[in-house]
Amino acid sequence: MALPDLDELKTYLRIDGSEDDAILTLLIDSAQEYLTNAGVPESESNLYKLAIMMYVAMHYENRDPSQKIDGFNFALQSIILQLKDYSVPADTTTM
Repeated sequence: MALPDLDELKTYLRIDGSEDDAILTLLIDSAQEYLTNAGVPESESNLYKLAIMMYVAMHYENRDPSQKIDGFNFALQSIILQLKDYSVPADTTTM
């Protein structure tokens, strides 16, 4: 699975120190869950890794719920649409 490690993510976010490691780990797990719920299968793709990092960045840097983050969210949604698995499951029957 192409997950960013904590040091790689901290470099992407320009974070020094370890005081936010727990929240970053939580956000990585949340990003995986978010992508799974969006229909994106786990992947070795660099695009999947970037989607995880963008999700974490969006939620780490914008903790104020009143703040607008539409532009960044649009970029993440664009990546999700590229990664999403649109195939029909084999156990689906047609009527």
